[in-house]
Amino acid sequence: MPTTPIQTRLRAALTEALSSRDTVAASALRTALSAIANAEAITPAETGRTRSSSAHVAGAVAGLGAAEAPRRQLTDADITAIITADITDRLSAANDYDRLDRPDQSARLRREADILSDLLTVQG
Repeated sequence: MPTTPIQTRLRAALTEALSSRDTVAASALRTALSAIANAEAITPAETGRTRSSSAHVAGAVAGLGAAEAPRRQLTDADITAIITADITDRLSAANDYDRLDRPDQSARLRREADILSDLLTVQG
C-alpha cells in the first residue's frame, strides 16, 4: 500500500527514536502510526461483502481471501487530522496532570505533542 509523505516521516522518525533509545519519542510515534493504521481499517460491513462463518470456530471466517483485510487510502489531510487530534488529546491530558500537580507526566505528554507537531510542520 502506498504511504503518504507524513507516514514516511513518522516511520523514519520512529526508526531514529528507536536507534537513539528515545522512549518518549518512540511512544508518541508508535501511537500516531497505530491511530493511522486503525483509521485505514475497513469493517466487513463497509465492504459490502458477506463472509460465511466457519463451522469449526464461532465467529471465524472461512474461504479464499478471508484473512485479507482491505484498507482505506488516507490522504495527507486525513492523516494530519488524526495526528492533530492526537496532539490535542495529549495537551488536554497534560493540562489535567498540571491540575493534579503531576509535572513529570505533564512534561512527557507536552514533549510527545511537540514531537508530533514538529513532524507535521516539516515540509515534505
